[in-house]
Amino acid sequence: MNQFLQMGANTALSSPKGNITVSHEISNSIDISLTAFLLTDSDKVQGDSGIIFYNQPTSSSGVATLIPAERVGNTKVHKINFDMSKVPVGITKIAITLTEDNSTGFSNVKNLKAEICTDHNIIQLTPSSFKNENGIVVLELYLRNGQTKVRSIWRGFDSGLEGLCKNYGVEVEPDEQNKPSEPKTIQKQTQKEPDKTLTGPANYNSQNTLSTISLEKVKGKISLEKGQKPVIIEKTPEITATVSWKTGTDYDIYALVYTKNGKQIDVAMFGAEGTPPLYRFGNGAVEHMGDIGRSGGSKKTEIIKLRLTNEILAVVPVVYSAQSNGTGSFYRYKVSMSIDNHNGTSVTISSKNANNNDRIYTCVPGILHNTPGGVIISPLELYSKPNSENRPKLKMGSSNMVEVIMDKGPKNDYK
Repeated sequence: MNQFLQMGANTALSSPKGNITVSHEISNSIDISLTAFLLTDSDKVQGDSGIIFYNQPTSSSGVATLIPAERVGNTKVHKINFDMSKVPVGITKIAITLTEDNSTGFSNVKNLKAEICTDHNIIQLTPSSFKNENGIVVLELYLRNGQTKVRSIWRGFDSGLEGLCKNYGVEVEPDEQNKPSEPKTIQKQTQKEPDKTLTGPANYNSQNTLSTISLEKVKGKISLEKGQKPVIIEKTPEITATVSWKTGTDYDIYALVYTKNGKQIDVAMFGAEGTPPLYRFGNGAVEHMGDIGRSGGSKKTEIIKLRLTNEILAVVPVVYSAQSNGTGSFYRYKVSMSIDNHNGTSVTISSKNANNNDRIYTCVPGILHNTPGGVIISPLELYSKPNSENRPKLKMGSSNMVEVIMDKGPKNDYK
């Protein structure tokens, strides 16, 4: 049975369990994100766990789970599953919100609509027109006398995500260079254009601990250095990690892959102690494209190809020069790594902080976190201890982000 719910109206749902879909026409000028806020009677979140977004897609109680957005023809479909029977103590309401992250406003969003499906019942919600708003409260799910109900809202905020967060009691702090404030659970960096900004507090690695991160979805050619904040790029079907250096030595690259089940997989053309060579993982999800050796030319490159699947949480490209090579200063040979999504965006991290020490054999330029909303790239520029031939080791950090620990993995085989 189909039902239409007018703006401002409410109705009871046939079941406490179901899903919400929000859809709109695809356009290059817009970028829509869906965020859910778990609210108390005072319409405030209880903390970081009260925000459901692309980098924290599931609540610990199971009351809400965000599904990665899909493209259906010329339509983008956002979906979130809910089960109000699992509402945690103190929470009485879920607000479903949208932000237009290119700051062009919802006036440019065509055929915007929402649907709630429970059992075989569908409730349709359609807004009136918008102007300059770039943040919207679409609807609210709430409990009333033990029954799950929905209210059609479609209220807009000119201040977008910041306005939504302030409305729901998320703490905000000013960003750099007088940019708009961001909540502590929200990331934004200023390089090209503001975009997807939500992320949880992260402890990315033992040498680069961040309690709050600003993150921006970037486009074009971006350069990152150690100490700068992470960025996010669009996740395309194929992404390449290319390491480049001046000719004169034989660097090799490999990739450390951290999976959802907590395993580390080493994708490398050469082995390490107890770890055999593996040039391809996950049916080509991570693939080494071959060793180039000491061939001629002024510049050398090796490539790791990524076709990121949901099984992969993070990928860490590693640059290595065996002790037997006799030379390998990352500074002298101008080593850099470039991540390219082949859709107009590349992010380059250079070894600008390396010294001229030939006895340092391993460099980790950065880490890629695979999220439903895109690929987070964090510049690390970590180096091994002098004379160490041991690979880095990955582990899950306390804030559910993968960490890189240098020199704790197996010892590389000499080549």
